[in-house]
Amino acid sequence: MFSRRQLIAACFAITSLGSAGGAVTPETQPDKDASSATKSASARAEEVVEIRDLQPFTHIAYIPVGAVPSSLKVEGVKAVQLATRLRYQTNPQYCEERLAAEPATALDCSRTTAESRVPAYEVSYSFSGQPMASDEYGITHFTFSVYFRADELSPEVRRAISAGVAGGTNAAEFFQLTTSKDSVHQMVIDEAHSTFCDGNYVDGNWVPTNTKCDDDVRYEVVAGPSSYITVIVDPVSSRLETAEVRTRAEGR
Repeated sequence: MFSRRQLIAACFAITSLGSAGGAVTPETQPDKDASSATKSASARAEEVVEIRDLQPFTHIAYIPVGAVPSSLKVEGVKAVQLATRLRYQTNPQYCEERLAAEPATALDCSRTTAESRVPAYEVSYSFSGQPMASDEYGITHFTFSVYFRADELSPEVRRAISAGVAGGTNAAEFFQLTTSKDSVHQMVIDEAHSTFCDGNYVDGNWVPTNTKCDDDVRYEVVAGPSSYITVIVDPVSSRLETAEVRTRAEGR
């Protein structure tokens, strides 16, 4: 059973996540048949479209703290077309009609489409770690990918990728990994400066012994270890070229 302090801490920790910003506009399309104009207009009035911008070029991945950093290995590099926007189309009227006919049906009223694709390079890595608690198969081998714009890689690296030279483990010489275990800040109850009223749970509700007593709960920000390891991937050649340009500019 939760203690009074644990209950307060749990309630404080609950936060609501807002949806990412995006324009929401009614979907419009020209009608071909005038006889169905009324029905089509009604459907369009219900359907909304939300556009969300993506930020896929971060070059950063987060792996569980139980992973083995020394096991990180390049699996390959390849040219891809990467979406930079997502379109969500939702028709609430359709869901209402389906739910009325099949109340027990779980429905997804939205349709997601990837848009605004741009050329990119995908660098894939693998690593070993502890199996996830929910994984009944005990898998200990995992992968992740980071993405680069074409102009973020030097011409030499792009030529090597096109020629297949940067494929597989050979790609390791073109990219540099940096790992770190960062600390995170979180708000917790300041036990030393907080006071709690005595009481008991009655039918699941906390009832203070003194009805005039009010809890005085104070909070503090503390640093603790993160549950993830940050992995940053940088193109080696780009770093070297930048250093050479800076050296020439400084006249050294």
